[in-house]
Amino acid sequence: MDSAPRQAKNVGLAAVSLLCGLVCALWPPAAAVQELIVNQDSAHRQVTQNEARLYFTLRLQRWPDGQPVQIFVLPDEDPLHVAFTKNLLGLFPYQLRGVWDRQVFSGTGQAPTRVADESEMIRRVATTPGSMGYAHSAPQDPRVRTLEVH
Repeated sequence: MDSAPRQAKNVGLAAVSLLCGLVCALWPPAAAVQELIVNQDSAHRQVTQNEARLYFTLRLQRWPDGQPVQIFVLPDEDPLHVAFTKNLLGLFPYQLRGVWDRQVFSGTGQAPTRVADESEMIRRVATTPGSMGYAHSAPQDPRVRTLEVH
């Protein structure tokens, strides 16, 4: 007699479990946390989101003090690159690639330097004055520091 309410309760619990599983599966991974990183010798402590976008689209090629900016990026399909371009720059990776391709093909610029993985990104930023890149979190390398984006 009370098997119908029990079955309804079990179906409800199964539905809640399924919903929780879907939310967890679709929730952005920890890779969604990004830090803009620069060489320790950079005098700059912060940039606006628009300035970050201008640097990564290569429309700003020098720091305010005149030093050239060297941009390092991960491959277009890398999850960190995808999250970085969407969350921090407010662009899709294909939009960023399109900007770079137009500059290269028109002869007005060069694409940023592509690195294989995050550890190479940190290493290259650490050893290149004026450089900028991104990482999951603040690197432990003392030659690299984060740049606040506001």
